[in-house]
Amino acid sequence: MIDLRRLHVLRAIAHHGTVSGAAKALHMSTSAASQQIRLLAKDLGVPLLEPVGRGVRLSSAAQVLIAHIDAIEAMWRLAEAELQATEGEPSGMLRLCGFPTAIATLLAPLVDTARDRHPALELRLREAEASESFDLLFAGEADLALVEATPDNPPPEDIRFDAQTVFNDPFDLVVPGGHWCADGEAVDLRELEREPWIIGVPGSMHRRHVLTACSNAGFRPTVHGEAREWNVIAVMVAHKMGVALIPRLVDLPHHLDLVRVPVSGPFTPFRHFRAVTLRGGARRPSVAAVMEILNEQVRAAEGIGPLPENQS
Repeated sequence: MIDLRRLHVLRAIAHHGTVSGAAKALHMSTSAASQQIRLLAKDLGVPLLEPVGRGVRLSSAAQVLIAHIDAIEAMWRLAEAELQATEGEPSGMLRLCGFPTAIATLLAPLVDTARDRHPALELRLREAEASESFDLLFAGEADLALVEATPDNPPPEDIRFDAQTVFNDPFDLVVPGGHWCADGEAVDLRELEREPWIIGVPGSMHRRHVLTACSNAGFRPTVHGEAREWNVIAVMVAHKMGVALIPRLVDLPHHLDLVRVPVSGPFTPFRHFRAVTLRGGARRPSVAAVMEILNEQVRAAEGIGPLPENQS
């Protein structure tokens, strides 16, 4: 009889890439994790790890086994969801995680609504960026994550996760009061080639969005400032250091003299957000109840929603 806990250790090594990373996520020592894999290999009669330099990698047998483990996990979560559905009213604890703006504008208000609508359901929130959110889901420390779609996310065909697009958040041009386009209803990015720009720091998704949008519009922005936080970018703009593209969902400091101008034309940038669960988890009654409220909030929010045709 195979010890399922050992399968879980192997699955964690596949997800985190190293034995030490898996051990840390599972709150055990590296030597204990290695011992579990040695015992599993002995039980199965096949090698599961192969030495590569100073590290290890999964053997071909381990990779075959991982696909089966993922499928078994997904089937078990579907069975749990069907069993919970027989109980009627959503109940128990549901752990949500998401990026800071999502918590402030969507998930925290969602808790209030869910508390009134489903009193037997307890919600917990945790701030986490996309990469951490996937790790939390995989480790069983979160049940539902709201993440920005990025090239670094697991691919859509990853058997471990279910993801559905929830909304698309357009970027607005943010300028200081008195700027030449502050009184306009909208602005085309092609009109902003000669403007100084405030953008995200190297490696950030904000920087990637801005550079891609400007490149599509036919120019490379002249950068006069870089920052990690939206509030810092807003302060730089307010002090007339440059213009910036900031997502509509972001609440700017109200004391600053700033004007949002919608971006028109074929080069409007968007952030795309997805709700993610472990495969099979979306059918849990508690997850379905929360998703219903989240979709209501998105429909009620001004300016975010379905992606317009021919825009990205």
